Amino acid sequence: MLRYVSETDATVWVETDAPCEATVLGHSARTFCVDGHHYALVAVHDLEPGTENPYDFKLDGEIVWPPHRDPFPAPAIRTLPADGRLRVAFGSCRVSVPHESPYTLRKDDDDRGREVDAVYALVQRMRREPPAEWPHAMLFLGDQVYGDEVSPQTVKFIRSRRDVERPPGEEVADFEEYTRLYWESWRDAAMRWFLSTVSSSMIWDDHDVHDDWNTSAAWLEEMREKPWWEKRIAAAIMTYWIYQHIGNLSPAILAEDELFQRVCAADDAGAILRDFAARDAHQTDGSRWSYHRDLGRSRLVMIDSRGGRVLRPERRCMIDDDEWQWIVEQSTGDFDHLLLGTSLPALLAPAMHHLEAWNEAVCGGAWGDWFRGPGERIRQGLDLEHWGAFDDSFDLLAALLQARAVGEDGSAPASIVVLSGDVHHAYLAEVAFRRGSSARSAVYQAVCSPLRNPLDSNEKRAIRAAMSRPAHAVARALARSARVEDPSIRWRICDGPWFDNQVATLDIDGRFLTLRIERALAGPGESRDLETVLERRLA
Repeated sequence: MLRYVSETDATVWVETDAPCEATVLGHSARTFCVDGHHYALVAVHDLEPGTENPYDFKLDGEIVWPPHRDPFPAPAIRTLPADGRLRVAFGSCRVSVPHESPYTLRKDDDDRGREVDAVYALVQRMRREPPAEWPHAMLFLGDQVYGDEVSPQTVKFIRSRRDVERPPGEEVADFEEYTRLYWESWRDAAMRWFLSTVSSSMIWDDHDVHDDWNTSAAWLEEMREKPWWEKRIAAAIMTYWIYQHIGNLSPAILAEDELFQRVCAADDAGAILRDFAARDAHQTDGSRWSYHRDLGRSRLVMIDSRGGRVLRPERRCMIDDDEWQWIVEQSTGDFDHLLLGTSLPALLAPAMHHLEAWNEAVCGGAWGDWFRGPGERIRQGLDLEHWGAFDDSFDLLAALLQARAVGEDGSAPASIVVLSGDVHHAYLAEVAFRRGSSARSAVYQAVCSPLRNPLDSNEKRAIRAAMSRPAHAVARALARSARVEDPSIRWRICDGPWFDNQVATLDIDGRFLTLRIERALAGPGESRDLETVLERRLA
């Protein structure tokens, strides 16, 4: 997997079946071991900006990638240009099920139906296009794997090793099952080629761990009482660190990362990572999952909106104070565009925002103690746990958007775009600040979800109803009844929603920025295609 890429540096990640030395373009790294599984992250340096560098992958000197007679183009590390056009794709929510009937059917026709994978459709188009048209980077904005909705092959593996009549049933339970889930999600030829060719950045969401992960203190207390939970959460954190997180970081940051260095030096780092994961599952101090990447003269700040939540009844925050201060610092500077990635949309349909803010207030006692319990059941039943359900954190994010748009502590970028997924539909929201704010940046939120996990017709109707004016009026009245103030910024859904499996792309050209959203279509036989549903200049 091609992970971090800059103008001159890159990292390539691999899982092997035995200890060895991995080599890419003359740069090598020894594998490290975790519970008998072997991995390497090879740092490649001294590349030229804006160049295409075909590569093969060697283990102990023997070429193992690309496969012999591979039907796909040769993988290459495409470094970012020092200036000029960049293309960044993004999306979220990709279940791993076979690409055959009934899994390719609509969910209305079969409960197992997940339709056409948007990543597969993108791969098929890339094979027809010159590399200059390919994305430089892919942002996976959460739910890369589903620990609670596993693939048929992983279910067979789980059944072969334990009794699924006992909790957690056919969900993943431990490190070994998580490794199989990742292997199943990324193993097929099209996905392996895409991940070996397009630089990927990732952040987790709830299904990478468990549905509604860290929704509230009550949810967390309930889960911690389950005898299988501690092993599950430790395994989720361990595998996220291995399969997703370390590849997000630059070689320079990895060289200073104490945990990474300890893991690489150990004979088997299972105990080291398990101890780290156990601590991280019970506290927010000491780890930071958020990170940043520079994309030419644009800055991506990827915000962890799941793993670092503060859920104390007296104080609910999406992100703890230290990590938020880091996010503010990384968002400050002279950028053409500021991209804020967060798996959970900050700007839902206004009705949903008011409903989530009302629910948080009711769970906090705004309607009296009697309503706390029903409020919590509504929160978990309707998944009311986005930024609107963390009012203090939403206010901080709104203040950050306005400060950067005005140009406080640095010049104002041409655009500020919040990139999100999670909600299984796509839309574009436009932000407006209060009159007299002197904002100079265009500010939007672009949501693209799912890559492969569409809603059924009833769920789509519910989303459309939530976007209506009557729903907005009712939800706003509810929020006011709980003494919730209106948000400090205004926004409107200016395009969408779309409910297909889909992928979005940002074309960055200096201070120009264009957003495109494309839905996946099934063609004759095994063919896949993409159809544009939105193309809009944002800056």
